[in-house]
Amino acid sequence: MPLKTLPKTRRKGEIGEIPKTPKSAGKGKKLKRKEEGNLTEVEVAFSPETPGQSETKKRKRDEESKVVTRSRASKNVNFEKNKAVSKRRVYYKKVVYDGGEFEVGDNVYVRRREEASSDDELVQVDECRVCFKSGKSVMIECDDCLGGFHLKCLKPPLKKVPEGDWICGFCDARKLGREVKLPTPPEGKKRVRTLREKLLSSDLWAAHIESIWKEVGGIYWCRVRWYIIPEETMAGRQPHNLRREICRTNDFADIEMECILRHCFVMNPKEYAKANEGDDVYLCEYEYDIHWHSFKRLAEIDNGEEDDDGAESDGDWKLSKDPDSDTEEEMDYDEESIKNILAKPSRAHELAANSQKGRFFGLQKIGVKKIPEHVRCHKQTDLERAKAALLLASLPKSLPCRDKEMLEITAFIKDAIFDDKCLGRCLYIHGVPGTGKTMSVLAVMRNLRTEVDAGSIRPYSFVEINGLKLASPENIYRVIYEALSGHRVSWKKALHLLNERFSEGKKIGKEDDKPCILLIDELDLLLTRNQSVLYNILDWPTKPHSKLVVIGIANTMDLPEKLLPRISSRMGIERLCFGPYNYQQLQEIVSSRLKGINAFKEQAIEYASRKVAAISGDARRALEICRRAAEITDYRLKKLISNSNNASQGKSLVGMAEVEAAIQEMFQAPHIQVMKTSSRLGKIFLTAMVYELYKTGMGETTFEKLAMTVSCLCTSNGEAFPGHDMLLKIGCKLGECRIVLCESGAKHRLQKLQLNFPSDDVAFALKDSKELPWLAKYL
Repeated sequence: MPLKTLPKTRRKGEIGEIPKTPKSAGKGKKLKRKEEGNLTEVEVAFSPETPGQSETKKRKRDEESKVVTRSRASKNVNFEKNKAVSKRRVYYKKVVYDGGEFEVGDNVYVRRREEASSDDELVQVDECRVCFKSGKSVMIECDDCLGGFHLKCLKPPLKKVPEGDWICGFCDARKLGREVKLPTPPEGKKRVRTLREKLLSSDLWAAHIESIWKEVGGIYWCRVRWYIIPEETMAGRQPHNLRREICRTNDFADIEMECILRHCFVMNPKEYAKANEGDDVYLCEYEYDIHWHSFKRLAEIDNGEEDDDGAESDGDWKLSKDPDSDTEEEMDYDEESIKNILAKPSRAHELAANSQKGRFFGLQKIGVKKIPEHVRCHKQTDLERAKAALLLASLPKSLPCRDKEMLEITAFIKDAIFDDKCLGRCLYIHGVPGTGKTMSVLAVMRNLRTEVDAGSIRPYSFVEINGLKLASPENIYRVIYEALSGHRVSWKKALHLLNERFSEGKKIGKEDDKPCILLIDELDLLLTRNQSVLYNILDWPTKPHSKLVVIGIANTMDLPEKLLPRISSRMGIERLCFGPYNYQQLQEIVSSRLKGINAFKEQAIEYASRKVAAISGDARRALEICRRAAEITDYRLKKLISNSNNASQGKSLVGMAEVEAAIQEMFQAPHIQVMKTSSRLGKIFLTAMVYELYKTGMGETTFEKLAMTVSCLCTSNGEAFPGHDMLLKIGCKLGECRIVLCESGAKHRLQKLQLNFPSDDVAFALKDSKELPWLAKYL
C-alpha cells in the first residue's frame, strides 16, 4: 500500500519528549489546568523550586513502580482502598493532553517501560530503504517486509503505484535463495524505527481506550483494552495472518495517560481493504481469549450481541428472581430444556483428564472457533503438494528402508505380550539422530493396533514419553501414572503408587490386567546422580506382577556400559542398532513421500541425497533441503506467471540448481560462517565439544571434562594446550555468539556447556579446515 500520512493527531514538530503526568513531571515543574465541560487541557511550566526530602523519596518510589506491563498494569491500583475515592473521580469523554486530543474509543500506542530509550524519537513517516529519506514523494510499501520505497528509488523506477500486492526486489531475491545485502545508511546517520516497527517487534503495545478520568491528586488515568500481535498468542503467527494484523484481547488494565504516545488506526477487514494510506494502520479480525487461548471473529461477537434471540443466546437460562412469577407452561418448558441439555454429551466431560487415559492433555483441543482457510485458497499444484508432503510434521503412509528393524521390534513386542508374566523384557534402540528410530517404533505400534482391533492379539496399553518434554527426570513417574489411571498427582506419590502397581500387583485402574508397553524416547536424559530413576523403571519389568515392557531409545551406543552394574544388568542384552542412511536409502525415502507427485527431477533428488549422506545421513536434512528447493521453484514459477500471461513459460520441475541453492542456504547460515571464521583455538574447542557428544551421547558437558578432551586432542596432534584461562575466554566468546550455551552463574570448572546447533553443522563447517586438517577425524 502507498505510504502517505493519514491526518495525525500530533505533528512531528509537536511531539518533543514523551508526555509526563503531574506526578512524574520532573524537578521543579508546576502545572496549570483548564477545565471546560468534557475538554481538559494540561500545560507545563518550570519553576526553580527544590522539592523537599519527602517529595524526593515519594518520587523515587513512584519511579520504581512505573514499569508498565500487561499483567501488572491493573494490579498497580488498589481497588479496595479506592472505592471511596472512585466516587470523587471526574470522568471525561475527551481530553487534550500535551498537544494530543484523546477520547473514549480511540486506539493508541502505549510504551512498555518508563526508561525506554527507543521511544525518545517518534517517527511518523517511514524512511525509504534505499535513500533513507522521507520527504513528500509518494512511497510504496512491500507487502512482505513492510519496508517503504520511493518510486524513483526502485530499479527500474515506477511511475505509479501498481495495483494488488507488491514485493520489493530484496524479498524476491531472498525467496529465491540468493544472498541479499540491504543498503546501509550514510555515515553519521542512524536509521530510526517507526512506531509500527516497534509494535510488530513487541517493543510497543497497542490499546483501545475504554474510559478516561482524573484522580483526586490531579493525575489523568485511562482504562484500556490491549491488542496483541500474532506472535504473542499461543498459536503464533499463522500463514493466513497479514503482516499488519493484530488481535483484540479480553485483557483490561488501568494506566496513566503519560504512557500513551499517539494514535494508531485499527480497522476491520472492510475498512482495511479500502485504506491505502498511512503507516499506523492495522487489521483486527479476531478476538483472542488470553485465558483459554482461543480465537473468535469480531463480526460474530458483534452479531451475537445484537441478536439476543439467536441460537447461541442464553436467554432461556435467565430465570426470574420472583419464585412466584413462573407459569405452568414456563415451568414445563424449563424442565424439558434442562432434560434435553443434560441428555447431550458434555464437551467438558469428553475432555476431562480422568477419562482420557494414555493421551496428551493441554490446550490443543480447547477453542471457540476454528480459523478457516485463506479466502484465496485454490487447487494445489504439484509443487504445493510436494511442499506439504516433505514437511517433517507430515506422517508418511509407509516407512521405507527399515523393514528389518521393524520386524525385530514387532517380534519382540509380540513375544512379550504373549508371555503372561512379561518378566524382564527390555529393548534398547540406539543410532545417530535422523535414522527413523522413533518413527519405526510408532509405525509398529500402529500396525499392532490394527491387529488388536481384528482380535488376532491380546489388548495392551501403550504409553509414549519423550525425555525432552520432562522438566526433570523424576516427572516421568507422574506422566506414567497419569497415563495409566487418568489422575494427576505429585511425582513422589506417583512413585509410591506405581511401586504398588508393578511390584505388589495392586490395581490402580480398570486396565491393569492388560500388558503395558512403555516407550521412552531420549532415555539418556533420565540419568541422575544416583541413577535411581532408570533403576526403578528397569526394575519394574523384573517383578512377577508387573506385565510391563520397556523400550528405550537413545543416540549413544554404549549407554548401558556407562550405567551402574545393577542397572545395566536389568537392561538386558536385547539391543537394536539403526545405522545412518546411505544415499540410495535417502533417495528412496524422499521418492516415497513424492509418490504420485511430478515435481522433482530424479537427478535433483539423487544430488540432495548424496550431499546429505556424505555429511550425516540424516533423513530430516534431506527432506528439508528438498522442501526448500520446492519453495524456491514454486516462488520463481509464480513470479513468472504473474509477469506473463503465458503460464507455460515457467519451469515446473525442481532441478539441481534449486537444490544447490537450498543446500547453500542451509549450510551457509550465519552461525556456520561464524564457526568457519573462528580462531584456531575456537575450532579446537568446538571439535572437542562434538567429540565429547559422540563419546558420551549426552547433549551437555562440563568445562572440566571439555578441558580434558581439549588437552588430549592437542597432545595427540602436536598442538600446545592453551591453558584453562585461555580456554575459558574462548568459551565466553563462543557463548556471546550463541554458538555455545553456557550455564548462568559463576565461571567454574563444573559449569555446564551445550552446543546451540546440531553437531552436523559443526562438522560441515570445520571438516575441510586447511588450517587444522586433523579435525576431520574427530568429526
